[in-house]
Amino acid sequence: MGTTDEETAAATTADALADPVVDAFAERLFAAALGAIDMLAVHVGDRLGWYRALVGAGPLTSTALAEATGTDERYAREWLEQQAASGFLVAEDPGAGPALDADPADVARERRYALPAAHAEVLTNGSSLAYSAPLARFLGAVGPQLPHLLEAYRTGGGVSWDQLGDDAREAQADVNRPWFEHRLAPTLARLPEVHDVLSRPGARVVDVGCGFGWSTLAIARAYPGAVVHGVDVDQPSVDAARAAAAEAGLTDRVVFHHADAAELRATEPFDAAFAFECVHDMPRPVEVLDAVRRAVRPDGVVVVVDEAVADEFAAPAGDVDRIMYGYSLFVCLPDGLSARPSAGTGTVMRPATLRRYAREAGFAGLGVLPVDDFALLRFYRLAL
Repeated sequence: MGTTDEETAAATTADALADPVVDAFAERLFAAALGAIDMLAVHVGDRLGWYRALVGAGPLTSTALAEATGTDERYAREWLEQQAASGFLVAEDPGAGPALDADPADVARERRYALPAAHAEVLTNGSSLAYSAPLARFLGAVGPQLPHLLEAYRTGGGVSWDQLGDDAREAQADVNRPWFEHRLAPTLARLPEVHDVLSRPGARVVDVGCGFGWSTLAIARAYPGAVVHGVDVDQPSVDAARAAAAEAGLTDRVVFHHADAAELRATEPFDAAFAFECVHDMPRPVEVLDAVRRAVRPDGVVVVVDEAVADEFAAPAGDVDRIMYGYSLFVCLPDGLSARPSAGTGTVMRPATLRRYAREAGFAGLGVLPVDDFALLRFYRLAL
């Protein structure tokens, strides 16, 4: 008696599941699904203020958390249980064990949850170099845009930062802010060829693609004799930067401009120019770099800070390249292609690509500065 097609298919499936390579890859995808769920849950806790409430008040029940944040108790309870199940929170069961006839929901509502101090730093401390909640905010911003991203992938169109919205803008600014505020000044001070220019009396500095202005303000604080101009094409980011400068009391020396850096024109030449983590986003990077070169005096300095990806493509790649390809797929490349003409660089801008852009923009050369401890970024100096 022969085997049926169904039996053959079932046997093939069983053989595949018994294959250790197949099994390992299936386990990898399952682990990735768990990680994606954790990140989306972090986004929920971050946006609803649940983590911050736990930091401020200590162990809380689901009822207390909901009351403190103006949210629904049943959803708060499910989130608390998920976070404890994933090891993000510590669950503290109430007193003695529940009576046999106790309502499980009542028992669950009495359970208290605490956020460990180390986890709180990563999830809520915006001034810590370990602050990582913005990574979840990026994923939250991407989700609503997936239909538009799929259409862009089909047609070659784009999805701009403006479409991604405030969650994406704030995530980008917040993840970089502690590095700029704590590490940029000492890093620049260790680079004599940069520090000496910035220390000139009345030095004029331009920060292109400045975003929320945290790099611009950090330079101004570190070099009190300098006047610093920030330039960005995104109006909401410029508005946020101006508000931050006013709060910092630096509006006398820091000016933010809503403009395309490719149209940069200086009535008086700049001593120094910076581009922090933005050249790979630019539709016209060569035009921007050319405008920067023309705006900086011959004895000045131009520094580009971008992703510290590997020099060449490799598969499989290291974690830095993997995370940058993620940013590129869902944020940077779609944004770069949302304007035309576009170089379509993407986040994974390798040194050879930037070297070519610099050469086409008229720079004499490009070198890597000795900075290896600044987030996942690499510092380049473009020779005038």
